[in-house]
Amino acid sequence: MPSLKNQINTNIKDAMRAKDQEALSVLRMLASAIKDKEIAMRKGEDVSLTDEQVTEVIMSEAKKRKDSIEAYEKGGRKDLAEKENSEIKILDKYLPEQMSDEELEKIVKEIVETGQCPVSIQDFGKIMGQVMPRVKGKADGNKVSEAVKKVLSK
Repeated sequence: MPSLKNQINTNIKDAMRAKDQEALSVLRMLASAIKDKEIAMRKGEDVSLTDEQVTEVIMSEAKKRKDSIEAYEKGGRKDLAEKENSEIKILDKYLPEQMSDEELEKIVKEIVETGQCPVSIQDFGKIMGQVMPRVKGKADGNKVSEAVKKVLSK
Protein backbone atom coordinates (compact mmCIF):
# COMPACT_ATOMS: atom_id res chain seq x y z
CA MET A 1 0.00 0.00 0.00
CA PRO A 2 1.48 3.37 -0.96
CA SER A 3 2.08 5.90 1.77
CA LEU A 4 -0.49 8.61 2.28
CA LYS A 5 1.98 11.26 1.14
CA ASN A 6 2.68 9.37 -2.11
CA GLN A 7 -1.04 8.89 -2.66
CA ILE A 8 -1.60 12.65 -2.32
CA ASN A 9 1.20 13.37 -4.80
CA THR A 10 -0.26 10.86 -7.26
CA ASN A 11 -3.69 12.45 -6.88
CA ILE A 12 -2.18 15.88 -7.60
CA LYS A 13 -0.98 14.54 -10.95
CA ASP A 14 -4.38 12.96 -11.60
CA ALA A 15 -6.13 16.27 -10.82
CA MET A 16 -3.78 18.05 -13.27
CA ARG A 17 -4.63 15.58 -16.00
CA ALA A 18 -8.35 15.85 -15.27
CA LYS A 19 -8.08 19.66 -15.10
CA ASP A 20 -9.91 19.58 -11.74
CA GLN A 21 -8.81 22.99 -10.46
CA GLU A 22 -10.50 22.77 -7.05
CA ALA A 23 -9.02 19.38 -6.16
CA LEU A 24 -5.65 20.45 -7.54
CA SER A 25 -5.65 23.59 -5.42
CA VAL A 26 -6.61 21.73 -2.21
CA LEU A 27 -4.11 18.92 -2.80
CA ARG A 28 -1.28 21.35 -3.57
CA MET A 29 -2.07 23.24 -0.37
CA LEU A 30 -2.06 19.93 1.51
CA ALA A 31 1.28 18.90 -0.01
CA SER A 32 2.67 22.29 0.98
CA ALA A 33 1.42 21.88 4.58
CA ILE A 34 3.04 18.42 4.73
CA LYS A 35 6.32 19.84 3.41
CA ASP A 36 6.16 22.67 5.98
CA LYS A 37 5.72 20.11 8.77
CA GLU A 38 8.71 18.13 7.48
CA ILE A 39 10.84 21.30 7.41
CA ALA A 40 9.74 22.19 10.95
CA MET A 41 10.75 18.73 12.19
CA ARG A 42 14.09 18.74 10.37
CA LYS A 43 17.22 18.99 12.48
CA GLY A 44 20.00 18.76 9.93
CA GLU A 45 18.83 15.64 8.10
CA ASP A 46 15.85 15.03 5.84
CA VAL A 47 12.70 13.92 7.59
CA SER A 48 9.82 12.04 6.05
CA LEU A 49 6.50 12.04 7.87
CA THR A 50 4.75 8.82 8.83
CA ASP A 51 1.19 8.23 7.67
CA GLU A 52 0.00 9.09 11.18
CA GLN A 53 1.79 12.44 11.07
CA VAL A 54 0.41 13.15 7.60
CA THR A 55 -3.07 12.35 8.94
CA GLU A 56 -2.50 14.90 11.72
CA VAL A 57 -1.63 17.54 9.10
CA ILE A 58 -4.77 16.69 7.11
CA MET A 59 -6.91 16.91 10.26
CA SER A 60 -5.36 20.26 11.07
CA GLU A 61 -6.15 21.58 7.59
CA ALA A 62 -9.73 20.29 7.82
CA LYS A 63 -10.15 21.96 11.22
CA LYS A 64 -8.94 25.28 9.77
CA ARG A 65 -11.65 25.01 7.14
CA LYS A 66 -14.34 24.16 9.69
CA ASP A 67 -13.36 27.23 11.69
CA SER A 68 -13.49 29.32 8.51
CA ILE A 69 -16.96 27.99 7.71
CA GLU A 70 -18.21 29.20 11.11
CA ALA A 71 -16.70 32.63 10.56
CA TYR A 72 -18.08 32.91 7.02
CA GLU A 73 -21.56 31.87 8.13
CA LYS A 74 -21.52 34.43 10.94
CA GLY A 75 -20.44 37.03 8.41
CA GLY A 76 -23.20 36.07 5.98
CA ARG A 77 -20.81 34.74 3.32
CA LYS A 78 -22.54 31.51 2.29
CA ASP A 79 -20.54 31.36 -0.96
CA LEU A 80 -17.22 31.21 0.86
CA ALA A 81 -18.61 28.74 3.42
CA GLU A 82 -19.68 26.44 0.58
CA LYS A 83 -16.21 26.65 -0.97
CA GLU A 84 -14.59 25.68 2.34
CA ASN A 85 -17.09 22.85 2.76
CA SER A 86 -16.22 21.41 -0.66
CA GLU A 87 -12.52 21.58 0.29
CA ILE A 88 -13.29 19.61 3.48
CA LYS A 89 -14.92 16.92 1.36
CA ILE A 90 -11.70 16.58 -0.65
CA LEU A 91 -9.61 16.37 2.54
CA ASP A 92 -11.97 13.82 4.10
CA LYS A 93 -11.00 11.31 1.41
CA TYR A 94 -7.57 11.04 3.07
CA LEU A 95 -8.77 10.74 6.66
CA PRO A 96 -9.67 7.48 8.40
CA GLU A 97 -13.38 6.82 8.90
CA GLN A 98 -14.68 8.87 11.80
CA MET A 99 -16.13 7.17 14.88
CA SER A 100 -19.85 7.34 15.55
CA ASP A 101 -21.15 9.12 18.63
CA GLU A 102 -22.14 5.76 20.13
CA GLU A 103 -18.63 4.32 19.71
CA LEU A 104 -17.14 7.44 21.23
CA GLU A 105 -19.47 7.34 24.24
CA LYS A 106 -18.63 3.67 24.74
CA ILE A 107 -14.90 4.48 24.98
CA VAL A 108 -15.56 7.34 27.40
CA LYS A 109 -17.74 5.08 29.57
CA GLU A 110 -15.03 2.39 29.58
CA ILE A 111 -12.45 4.87 30.84
CA VAL A 112 -14.81 6.27 33.48
CA GLU A 113 -16.00 2.82 34.65
CA THR A 114 -12.54 1.27 34.88
CA GLY A 115 -11.58 4.00 37.29
CA GLN A 116 -8.65 5.18 35.19
CA CYS A 117 -9.88 8.70 35.87
CA PRO A 118 -11.88 10.30 38.66
CA VAL A 119 -15.50 10.98 37.74
CA SER A 120 -16.53 14.57 38.21
CA ILE A 121 -16.84 17.53 35.91
CA GLN A 122 -13.66 18.97 37.48
CA ASP A 123 -11.76 16.00 36.04
CA PHE A 124 -12.92 16.72 32.50
CA GLY A 125 -9.36 17.40 31.32
CA LYS A 126 -8.01 14.17 32.79
CA ILE A 127 -10.71 12.15 31.05
CA MET A 128 -10.09 13.96 27.76
CA GLY A 129 -6.39 13.15 28.18
CA GLN A 130 -7.23 9.46 28.45
CA VAL A 131 -9.73 9.41 25.57
CA MET A 132 -7.88 11.43 22.93
CA PRO A 133 -4.94 9.03 22.40
CA ARG A 134 -7.39 6.15 21.89
CA VAL A 135 -9.42 7.97 19.24
CA LYS A 136 -6.63 9.90 17.56
CA GLY A 137 -7.48 10.56 13.93
CA LYS A 138 -10.87 8.88 14.27
CA ALA A 139 -12.79 11.58 16.11
CA ASP A 140 -12.80 15.35 16.23
CA GLY A 141 -11.84 16.92 19.56
CA ASN A 142 -15.16 18.76 19.75
CA LYS A 143 -17.08 15.50 19.40
CA VAL A 144 -14.92 13.89 22.10
CA SER A 145 -15.58 16.86 24.37
CA GLU A 146 -19.35 16.54 23.83
CA ALA A 147 -19.23 12.80 24.56
CA VAL A 148 -17.26 13.32 27.80
CA LYS A 149 -19.69 16.03 28.95
CA LYS A 150 -22.64 13.80 28.13
CA VAL A 151 -21.24 10.86 30.11
CA LEU A 152 -20.27 13.05 33.06
CA SER A 153 -23.72 14.67 33.19
CA LYS A 154 -25.43 11.28 33.71
